[in-house]
Amino acid sequence: MNSNLYDSDYFGWTQQQAELLKSGRFSELDTEHLCEEIEAMGRSSPLQLIRHLEVLLAHLLTWRYQPEFHGVRWAAAILEQRRRLIKMLDANPSLKPALHSCFLETYDNARFSAVMETGLTLEVFPVHPPFNLVDALDPDYLPD
Repeated sequence: MNSNLYDSDYFGWTQQQAELLKSGRFSELDTEHLCEEIEAMGRSSPLQLIRHLEVLLAHLLTWRYQPEFHGVRWAAAILEQRRRLIKMLDANPSLKPALHSCFLETYDNARFSAVMETGLTLEVFPVHPPFNLVDALDPDYLPD
C-alpha cells in the first residue's frame, strides 16, 4: 500500500505516513519504504560528520602550510566547522566513537582537499596528521 504515492509524490507520501503514525493506523503504513527511509537517515549522519571533519582538517592543514593566508576569515571558517561538528555530536552522541575511528582515514582525504584548496603538492602535507583529534576540535587551537 502507498507505494504508488511513494514513487509519484514523495513529500505527499511522507505527510501521509506521519498522519497514519499519529492516528495509530499502523496496519496502513508503507512499512517497507519507511524502513528504507529510516535506514537511509541513519547512514546520512555519519557521512555528514565525516564531511565536516574532512573540511575542518583540510582547513587546519591550509592554516599550517599557508601562513601567508592567515586572517579573521580563515580562522572563522575553522571555527565554523568545529561548531558544526560539536553541534552534530551533541545532537547524536552515538556518533562520537565513529569520529575517533575515522580520524586517520578522514585525514588522508583532507590532504587531497588541502591540495585543492592551496594549490600545493600532496607531498607538502604529511602522511600522518600533524595534530590529533582533540586539538582539531579545540576552539583555541590553530596549528603552527
